[in-house]
Amino acid sequence: MSTARLPIPTAALPNDRNRRAIIDIGSNSIRLVVFDGPERLPAVLFNEKVMAGLGRTLSGDGLISESSIKTSIRALQRFRQLAIEMGVSSLRTVATAAVRDAKNGPDLIAKIRAIGLEPELLSGKQEAEAAGYGVLSAIPDADGLVGDLGGGSLELIRVRNGKFLGSISLPLGVLRIAAIRGKGKLALRQTVAKMLKKQDWLKQAKGLPLYMVGGSWRALARLDMHLSDYPLPIIHHYRMAPERAAHLVRSLAKVDRKKLQALPTLSTSRIPTLNDAAALLSNLVRELQTSELIVSASGLREGLLYEMLDGERRREDPLIAATREEGVRQGRFPEHGDLLDRWIAPLFQTEPPVVARIRHAACLLADVGWRANPEFRAERGLEMALHGNWVGVDGAGRAMMGQALATSFGAGVAPLGYLIPLAGETALRGAVHWGLAMRLGQRFSGGIAEPLLASRLSREAGLLLMTIDPADAMLYGEAVERRHKQLASALGLTHRMVVKGKG
Repeated sequence: MSTARLPIPTAALPNDRNRRAIIDIGSNSIRLVVFDGPERLPAVLFNEKVMAGLGRTLSGDGLISESSIKTSIRALQRFRQLAIEMGVSSLRTVATAAVRDAKNGPDLIAKIRAIGLEPELLSGKQEAEAAGYGVLSAIPDADGLVGDLGGGSLELIRVRNGKFLGSISLPLGVLRIAAIRGKGKLALRQTVAKMLKKQDWLKQAKGLPLYMVGGSWRALARLDMHLSDYPLPIIHHYRMAPERAAHLVRSLAKVDRKKLQALPTLSTSRIPTLNDAAALLSNLVRELQTSELIVSASGLREGLLYEMLDGERRREDPLIAATREEGVRQGRFPEHGDLLDRWIAPLFQTEPPVVARIRHAACLLADVGWRANPEFRAERGLEMALHGNWVGVDGAGRAMMGQALATSFGAGVAPLGYLIPLAGETALRGAVHWGLAMRLGQRFSGGIAEPLLASRLSREAGLLLMTIDPADAMLYGEAVERRHKQLASALGLTHRMVVKGKG
């Protein structure tokens, strides 16, 4: 694994800057992504792609066209210079299926080296594993089959418990599908079935979820979001029933291309290959008996970063790590979110770990709205939860976090109606209770650690007890009691404050 070190501009950089960049030379597009921030879940600082179409002509003479090569070199020169200007400390350049398979791939590699980059030509196995790592970085509990659809190849990787149980790179990239379909109505179905049949390990993946990676499949998911009126414009962790794949094939056969171009969330560069991507997905679902389709916004590039981490860093929960980082950055007191979650947790002991984890994330964001206008703090908290750059959480989890934060910032005790399709009313009522408990803890403590450490909440015999240290008794003022009473009422309890040692 080689990493090119770039010269840093002379302007002083912050000591904690950790900017890494990846140039991904794919079969359909070439992309520069610059990452900044914590190693476990760095934020995307910059993202740009150029649709070079390196794999577009491979099914003919096996050569990358001269026009695609020129487009690529021009884009790569720009990307290299941008990385230097942005103060990137490490840059990794990788090439995948098109360059790997093309007769003139070595010539392109030489041209890339001539402009000052050191490209790595990933093998099919390396490409597959990088995509698998990308999904695991964002969905740590993924258990199923990762499918990374690129322009030149389709990588399939069996993931479970953070490990790979098999992988294969197949020549089924979206730029190759039209040629296969041109051989007859059943040609793609027969080709897919034949290729999958040769892989014995895939038999163990039947009936499991398929985690969808790659721009073409993300475009399909965005179309499905539009067709189903999905209320959240977040592609990561979007779920589809397996029959939606065949539905998309039928929908694309009827829809006018101009209507597709009018969809603001759909990249126009992906429209020409949408039919082929949908046809491949439908055939995979049929052959693999897929139980669910789950979109991952993290793929090869994120996987290349993730595979460089040690085991301890990999085991960090990405949602908790990211919300804690954001809470520290925007909140008033760094330790507040973790302490708040610990303080309210005794009220919710029957919650399963997957739900308690979402509650913890909400608590870590509990102070992000304090700088906002008081009239809009609820909206600020809701927006942060729903639209934040989180991974490791689906739409239902985002809705629960958003409800909790909106309630904690004063949005009332009723579930927000437009969140019900995402999480259901029962789950949102639970999140309302989190928000009321968070609201009580923040008012009582003022965000300071000591009052939370010296007090506790508990349910006992129909009472919501708030037990306070004698030194903090004066903190239980009118506003605190009002919030205590509101929480107790929502839980069907009676509120009572007790000073330690006084019964």
